[in-house]
Amino acid sequence: MCGIAGIFDTKGKREINRELLARMNQSQFHRGPDEGGHHFEPGLGLAHRRLSIIDLSSGQQPMFNQDRSVCVVYNGEIYNFPELRKELQILGFSFNTHCDTEVIVHGWTAWGEACVDKFRGMFAFAIWDKNKRSLFLARDRLGIKPLFYSMLPDGQFIFGSELKVLKCHPDLPKKMDPTAVEDYFALGYIPEPKTIYQSVYKLKPGHTLTIKQDQGLPPTREYWDVPFTPVQFSSEQALQEELIERLREAVDIRMVAEVPLGAFLSGGVDSSAIVAMMAQLQDKPVNTCAIGFDVKQYNETEFAQQVADQYKTNHFKDVVGSDDFELIETLAGLYDEPYADSSAMPTYRVCQLAKKRVTVALSGDGGDEHFAGYRRYRWHMNEEKLRSALPLGIRKPVFGALGTMYPKADWAPRVFRAKTTFQALARNSVEAYLHSVSHTSAEQRSELFSDSLKSQLQGYRVNEVFDHHAQNSPTDDPLSLIQYIDMKTYLVGDILTKVDRASMAHSLEVRVPLLDHKFVEWVSGIPSGLKMKGQEGKYILKKSLESHLSDDILYRDKMGFAIPISNWFRGPLKNKIKDSVLGGRLVDTGLFNHKYLTTLVEQHQSGQRDHSAALWALMMFDLTTADMA
Repeated sequence: MCGIAGIFDTKGKREINRELLARMNQSQFHRGPDEGGHHFEPGLGLAHRRLSIIDLSSGQQPMFNQDRSVCVVYNGEIYNFPELRKELQILGFSFNTHCDTEVIVHGWTAWGEACVDKFRGMFAFAIWDKNKRSLFLARDRLGIKPLFYSMLPDGQFIFGSELKVLKCHPDLPKKMDPTAVEDYFALGYIPEPKTIYQSVYKLKPGHTLTIKQDQGLPPTREYWDVPFTPVQFSSEQALQEELIERLREAVDIRMVAEVPLGAFLSGGVDSSAIVAMMAQLQDKPVNTCAIGFDVKQYNETEFAQQVADQYKTNHFKDVVGSDDFELIETLAGLYDEPYADSSAMPTYRVCQLAKKRVTVALSGDGGDEHFAGYRRYRWHMNEEKLRSALPLGIRKPVFGALGTMYPKADWAPRVFRAKTTFQALARNSVEAYLHSVSHTSAEQRSELFSDSLKSQLQGYRVNEVFDHHAQNSPTDDPLSLIQYIDMKTYLVGDILTKVDRASMAHSLEVRVPLLDHKFVEWVSGIPSGLKMKGQEGKYILKKSLESHLSDDILYRDKMGFAIPISNWFRGPLKNKIKDSVLGGRLVDTGLFNHKYLTTLVEQHQSGQRDHSAALWALMMFDLTTADMA
């Protein structure tokens, strides 16, 4: 795994500031501590940090073709590179290395922009074609690897693997995007293609971008989307057998490495499935890593141990204290822009543990999105039955009034939180799903935001993000639709961002078999009634795994990573959160209503309401935007 960076002068061939590009590249040293490389020519500078995984003795970047007319910097893994290498050799290309990077170089010459259609893996790369005077950027289909870019006012195009790379450039405009603020406080992250800055973008998953001399910033091109094309199967048993076969193959191609390899093992269905497949594919024990907590309701290590015992893995675990809040400042530095998923803390710790044993770790990320594993899917589909029974014209006034009158009950089990249900029933399906996943409601944000920010938003609402993806969805099946929206928003903006930054902070490569695009294409076509059957999420995945994992692993309630931030903000972090939210810096931004900030802190610390999600989001916003003040 690696980090890439570059500067391209679109207005001419001005000399590139070598020291500046070196600083940009050094800011992501953690992504590739093994080696660093640069290439300069008139009007262009490319840089790379390398974490060596395959072909340790060669494969240095930037990498060129034979006549040095094509150059690439690349972050990721192309798992089918041996097959592509043979195909390119038949076309007459010769190879000087045994790494996947050279396949990208020759693939560009052979297939041009269509080369991305050939690559199976996770990647973000930039190809410089000297003859065409063009720079081609690409990101993998699911967005596993990140890529940021910006066109500066003077015509310089800059890019990097993390936002901090671009922030090193002194000419980068750092004006905050007000719509990103709305998105962040609704979702807890800033969805693609936005960043916190108006002038900086994330290249969307499954997209490419071609920058040419003497042209402005062009639109991106989509080369892949989740198809949801129905799969053919003769019986449910046959479908289960094919699922295991396809999953095993997706795991198998991710086990190639010349460095120690292992897996995360939480004790949940997805990570346990990955470990089961790995154990069946190799003779030596699998290296597995698990993080536990000293609070029982957050601790899954006993289930991870069950799987470790079943498959006789080399299992390593560590226990994180419930007062592990020393990471808060570190997280702000990792994510570069507001990011409010507090499970980034245990994710950081499990990556830290894994790096002590391995350099590559396989994870189970993606299973919940593709097999409908989240509890919110079940709640949404239950509400969908009621929504389909009554037209919106009736539901909106009736349930809207009930949602307004019914008291909020944060303390109660979900089944008794009728206010949230009434509010959901008063909305259309997409708006209701957005409401269910939001960190703060539209009503809360209206109170939180200042009149100045509301004016800057000019009527913009985060709903536009979900509506956009719903309109472009290849499926109108109610369950598949919200899965598709999650793949475009939550999966890439939250889950994959969390894992990439946490793992690369420790120079650890994480591979995700459940996000193999061929596997995803096939899974998307499984009938939604087999992904969620009745109230059972991941039905077809669990049934397929019954001969591989125990019922204790497959059919217990989902736990997931969580930390006790609600208690922190009433206890050891009581003063810290008060200082962060009310200390002046947030107020000085002019974005927030100081009176409501005070209400959030006082109601939470008195125990009257649980505002921990909003307070955490505010604290992380404060820490990550301090340099914008």
